[in-house]
Amino acid sequence: MALPSVWSEMRVGILLLSVLSLLSAGLVGAGQDSGSVIPAESRPCVDCHAFEFMQRALQDLKKTAYNLDTR
Repeated sequence: MALPSVWSEMRVGILLLSVLSLLSAGLVGAGQDSGSVIPAESRPCVDCHAFEFMQRALQDLKKTAYNLDTR
């Protein structure tokens, strides 16, 4: 019976991380001046950053779910 609660916690965690990443991306984009633009060739793509962020978030959620299961 503990399994559905773990999944609901994981869904809430993923939703929270998604909202936080969108908010932080908006704040970063709003804080840049037009004179300080970094050329696209030297910047990593946004998709790569988002993918790495979500990978770390999922690993943390898996660890949390495992810890909850072992209790």
